[in-house]
Amino acid sequence: MSVIALACERPVLDEVAPSVPFVSHAAARATLDLVTTRDGFDGLEASWNALFDRAGRDIHLFQTFNWLWHWANHFLPAPGDRGPTLAIVTAHSDGRLVLAMPLVAERVGPLTQLAWMGEPVSQYGDALVDDLPQDEKRALMRAALDFAASRTGADALRLRRVRDDSNVAPLMADMGALAVGETQAPYLSFAGIETFETLTQRHSGSARRNRSRQRRRLSERGALAFDYRTHGAEAEELTALAFAHKAAWLDARGLYSRAFSDPRTARFFADVSRGETRPAGCYVAALASGGHTAAIEVGVRCKGRSAIHIVTYDLAYEKAAAGALLMEDSLRRALADGMTGFDFLPPGYDYKWEWADSSVAVRDWALPLSALGRVYATLYLRGLRDVLKRGVEAMPLPVRRKIAALLKR
Repeated sequence: MSVIALACERPVLDEVAPSVPFVSHAAARATLDLVTTRDGFDGLEASWNALFDRAGRDIHLFQTFNWLWHWANHFLPAPGDRGPTLAIVTAHSDGRLVLAMPLVAERVGPLTQLAWMGEPVSQYGDALVDDLPQDEKRALMRAALDFAASRTGADALRLRRVRDDSNVAPLMADMGALAVGETQAPYLSFAGIETFETLTQRHSGSARRNRSRQRRRLSERGALAFDYRTHGAEAEELTALAFAHKAAWLDARGLYSRAFSDPRTARFFADVSRGETRPAGCYVAALASGGHTAAIEVGVRCKGRSAIHIVTYDLAYEKAAAGALLMEDSLRRALADGMTGFDFLPPGYDYKWEWADSSVAVRDWALPLSALGRVYATLYLRGLRDVLKRGVEAMPLPVRRKIAALLKR
């Protein structure tokens, strides 16, 4: 495995980050490595999976080895091409992997930034850390970030989609990182809910009647059928159709999505929905009316959490509430399958709150590591970027469509 190591070439952890002392765990001393090659990442599979079994939580849907393995297949550049390079920090203690921080180094104009491995398909970013006391865990992650920054020469750290209940979130404030974006991730807990009928009783009588009326009207256009798949060619075909529907929806509104405009995103989801190699917990659900697919949902499951990743519909059914009805069917299926909760993922759109009963803040963090990085973080990420975005959103639809078409090119 090609790594950059710590101590005589592999110095011990407390020599890496002297400003944050590392309290030894059971008298063991941890060493850090920076994994920079695909072979190095692939070689971590067994130890990564063992760490995830011990310390991974249900919020770590996008930190499984399999999910990131598929990401690497599609988003790592070919030799000689431009793109992100792996900068995965690992820590071993007594020969056991105790930390995996999946980072990449990437060029943004004249600077280099460290970001989460998994962009743009992962919706939460975090480090996997063994079950250690909080002071040890925080010191270990701080050392890992310091190590990655020094070894890559990065100008800025930009960690997007960090949940407030993640491992790394408390460290961001300690390090003086800037919050450059914030949204909410709505969530529905199934604790104490045994049947879907019990869940629907939380809603008003008028809301229940409205959904029944919507379902009846859609069924008048053709018999309704709910389809749920976790692998296979049919799941892949439905995922491809979901991307076609999403493209049409974005075009109709003059919106541009960097993720959906990137063909690698579609190829990634085709692989994880097909699920032939290293299944990543992906599922595909669809609602058909008279044999025509009206709405599609692509989601991920992990340790009892079911999460909607993509939900879209045929524009011909836009006024038929097909997407909302599919979500209802998907919730019913998740509950029947014994899931512990349903994650609507950020952002916190109103339609998600029709079912959610709680939420957690999800923030984008930026930490300048050089003078150039400070300009990038403070002027662009924390200011100019949002101004430009709001300016485009305020433009008339025809203008937005022209801008979206230009950006796609």
